[in-house]
Amino acid sequence: MVSPADIPLPPDDMDSASTSVHHPASMSGSSSASPNAPADADGSRSSDQNSGSDAKARESTVPAACLACRSKHLKCDGQNPCARCVSSQSECVYVASRRGYKGPRRGAVLNPNKRQATSPPDVSSSSSTTECPMLLGSRNGSIMAHTMDTGFTPPSMMPGATPGPQFGSTPVASNMELYKSYCSINGIDPVGFAMNHHNGSIPPLVPVQSLADRCLDSYYHHFFASHPFVLPREHLMRMAKGGMVEPLLAAMRWVGSIFVDVGPSARDGLFDEAYRLIYESQRPRDGFIVQAMMVLIVGLDGSCQQDKAREILNDVERLALEIDLNTRPFATIHGQGMPVLEESWRRTWWDLFIIDGMIAGVHRVTNFLLFDVPADVALPCEEHQYLSANIPIPLYLEDLEDRDFSDEDREFSSFAYRILCGRNLGKFMRTPPIFGPEDENLARIEALLTNWRLHLPQTKRDALQKDGKLDEMMFQAHMMMHATSILLHQPHSQLDTTPTQNINSCAPHQMVPAGDLFNTHTKHTIASACAISTMITHRVPLLSHTHFFTCVITLSSIVHLSRWALFFIPHDDDDLRQQVRLNIGALNQLAGVWAAADRARGQVKAVAQEIYQAKKQQRLNSQFWVGLTQEDMLNTIATDDSIINEIESLQALPNLLG
Repeated sequence: MVSPADIPLPPDDMDSASTSVHHPASMSGSSSASPNAPADADGSRSSDQNSGSDAKARESTVPAACLACRSKHLKCDGQNPCARCVSSQSECVYVASRRGYKGPRRGAVLNPNKRQATSPPDVSSSSSTTECPMLLGSRNGSIMAHTMDTGFTPPSMMPGATPGPQFGSTPVASNMELYKSYCSINGIDPVGFAMNHHNGSIPPLVPVQSLADRCLDSYYHHFFASHPFVLPREHLMRMAKGGMVEPLLAAMRWVGSIFVDVGPSARDGLFDEAYRLIYESQRPRDGFIVQAMMVLIVGLDGSCQQDKAREILNDVERLALEIDLNTRPFATIHGQGMPVLEESWRRTWWDLFIIDGMIAGVHRVTNFLLFDVPADVALPCEEHQYLSANIPIPLYLEDLEDRDFSDEDREFSSFAYRILCGRNLGKFMRTPPIFGPEDENLARIEALLTNWRLHLPQTKRDALQKDGKLDEMMFQAHMMMHATSILLHQPHSQLDTTPTQNINSCAPHQMVPAGDLFNTHTKHTIASACAISTMITHRVPLLSHTHFFTCVITLSSIVHLSRWALFFIPHDDDDLRQQVRLNIGALNQLAGVWAAADRARGQVKAVAQEIYQAKKQQRLNSQFWVGLTQEDMLNTIATDDSIINEIESLQALPNLLG
């Protein structure tokens, strides 16, 4: 027989009985209780409810009435079984009533949850370990039992957590207790309820990641979007089970380690492992090896190891052509019937094309070999289509270049417009020597750049999408377009680059003599440099961009500093000074990860300081102030001083990851 103390009364039944308990009493088997028997220690007696006495009579009390008597609103003698159930041969079952409960027992922990304040004070005698305590202040032992049964670990038990108040004098309930208390009343599975209210992310423990997993996570978080040619993570992990992609995974781990604090020795070990796997003699020379080498090239170039990067670039270009990566059938033959893998192969060729062009453009040492290689590879799709593996029927380069003469209204991806910018850069690099600012070859390249801008769809005219998220492919496309414009027009501008000749971290210095007139080429050069600085202001982390953005910022800085060094400063030069500040700040932040940015920052900072010292000497010359009001002179001095102070303080600032 179930003991009454072991069965809590459901809330709906609390008022259904006519016999009530007016004060806590222990359960006893005594049968001497009668209407005329003494009920309390002070000698007071109970009287009939219909007696009409002014004083409220006390009823004869029994610890509880059985369910049969309570359902019929009859008095029960409290026996087990009671006399009525014996006579009617009914099952006599008792459930403890909670009417008259006046709060927790003396010395018990107070219940912080108001909803449960009328819960029975003693839940420790429950024989079921799956029922959660209704009283949130229950003992820690019961809490531990319930949380372990459900596979849930309260916050105080998580690794590294500080012991919570439950170890003190006032226990605090865990979230799972709240869920179980609520769910036990409403018939809901507490674990499922908790999972639904935490987006399905309530692990029993937070596992400690291995170094390899941390670096792979870092790769996909920081690097993947800027060069998105490897498979999305879930698909790559599926391929990894066969061991075919181990060199690629090793290369990805090394690049990922650049963004996290793993220590120089561990990072060097990751690179050595990747390099060894890639160049193993028995390793099949396939597309995954090409991808692994591309990952190393970008990482090495950003780490100031350009010579090693160019060495691997030569190898990967030769390998890509050997395996026919530049042909249309390659994706189908090696795609294993998986559209997402076929898309990955298409992206591999075109990203290798872009990497080759960027290295040639920003370093001006290589000659963009792949520009002259015939290729009929289909164009990549949009990024969200690739990530979701929802791959559309691909379009081709001829469709893109002839889009303005076609009747069909086709939409091309951001990656496709990035490829078009790479081809414009290649056409510029293949242009014969340009003699003078009026050369027709110069006009032809400028027409290509202008047409690219004019014919962009409305959704592609900015690197930010409508929802404010970064479109990295369009960001790189605009970046390449502005860089190509500077390379094209700067040699024919009137901006003397002599003051910036020591800025050669990305490319050798290109001498541009000073001129007398502010011509069209100067305007193009300045406009592109300012546009690059404006790209820094996008509200996205700078480290989400390709590291080649470092050299494009440096190219822009050379233009700004060449203007700042002019003897005559226009009245509206405050915009120029803000560009200098923007560029130096961006290089400072990128320097937290990329060694190439750190070297560029040092050179730009040094040139800015030299120009500042020269401008201080200019102030001693009265001709410097001709045409300026006193307010203009004060503003000029104050702005120059603030810029140089900020430049000098950058060295002391910690490098923050964007």
